[in-house]
Amino acid sequence: MDTDMNFLQGIWDWFWMLFWIFAYMVYLFALFYVIFDVFRDRSLNGWLKAVWLIFLVFVPFITALVYVIARGKGMAERSARKQVEYREYSDAYVRSVSFASPSDEIAKAQSLRDDGVISEGEFEALKAKALGDKY
Repeated sequence: MDTDMNFLQGIWDWFWMLFWIFAYMVYLFALFYVIFDVFRDRSLNGWLKAVWLIFLVFVPFITALVYVIARGKGMAERSARKQVEYREYSDAYVRSVSFASPSDEIAKAQSLRDDGVISEGEFEALKAKALGDKY
């Protein structure tokens, strides 16, 4: 009895396998994106979210397809709104961490000078930099 497996013998078998792996990953990405959108949507009440999720468990491909067709515009709007919120939050965080006022920079430099960490010349250079002067 010949038990030799003829799976993935040629190059086209490898391409076919890679295609199906890609298709499966795209399917999983779309499925999880629909699930995230169901929970992100504030216009749906809890019961409707539960119904969508139950259908996603039992008939996932058709349910995801129907969801994208029926609520695709809302998905795009919620995603765009969320991206703007992320950008605003990120910009506010960067500003709060990296951009200190000139008086804060001078106060920090003065405390470093008073502690003996930097010299008077270095303090003056930091002060000029905080004030926007060229040194």
